[in-house]
Amino acid sequence: MPLSNSMKNSKPILVVFSGAGISAESGLKTFRDTDGLWEGHSIYEVATPQGWEENPQKVLDFYNERRKQLLNAKPNAAHHAIAALESKYEVYIITQNVDDLHERANSSRIVHLHGELLKSRSIEDPDILYDCRDNIKIGDTGMDGGQLRPHVVWFGESVNHIDISMDWVRNADILLVIGTSLQVYPAASLIGYCKREIPVYYIDPNPSISFELQSLKDQLILIKENAVNGMQEFQRRIQS
Repeated sequence: MPLSNSMKNSKPILVVFSGAGISAESGLKTFRDTDGLWEGHSIYEVATPQGWEENPQKVLDFYNERRKQLLNAKPNAAHHAIAALESKYEVYIITQNVDDLHERANSSRIVHLHGELLKSRSIEDPDILYDCRDNIKIGDTGMDGGQLRPHVVWFGESVNHIDISMDWVRNADILLVIGTSLQVYPAASLIGYCKREIPVYYIDPNPSISFELQSLKDQLILIKENAVNGMQEFQRRIQS
């Protein structure tokens, strides 16, 4: 999804970099690289290629449950506020989240760095994706005969859409970072590609100033709120 010509010639460009914190306010318990657990499960067991090789049934069960939770969740006010900004900005969203809450809030341009829970792919061909709203079972296969697995980037696997994301960040007039601790790489390094004269807003109730943010300190604007309240404050600031 390259930059649109209209984006370059009309509305200001707002790039949003979102993470777990925005989804948490919709009731989704999301791994945030703290205690190494995701809903009581070892990250090694459910989010690595080695875990899949050792016990694929356990991995499928874990993501099948996450998928059920997602289908019962709804976008929150922060998701809707970001979507509403499209009336005044060309909004491009780079998300670390595997949920579809930005899409359901009617945002138009989104890339998922770490995959999408509502998609699956064959273990033989990662480039062909299948819509997935039901459980994946052992024996479910893609067109190539390979076992289906969640289309989620596990630790040790390559992140999606890095080149496109770099392009978006380089062209941003405003960068908004929301709901991410900026501890997961290479995703966190993307914000370092922004222009040095643009404002960088960081919404987080307990912001940790990463190396990348430290390098942007002269243009960094902290909003120490959760995602929903932080988006209200962000809207007030950009309208003033």
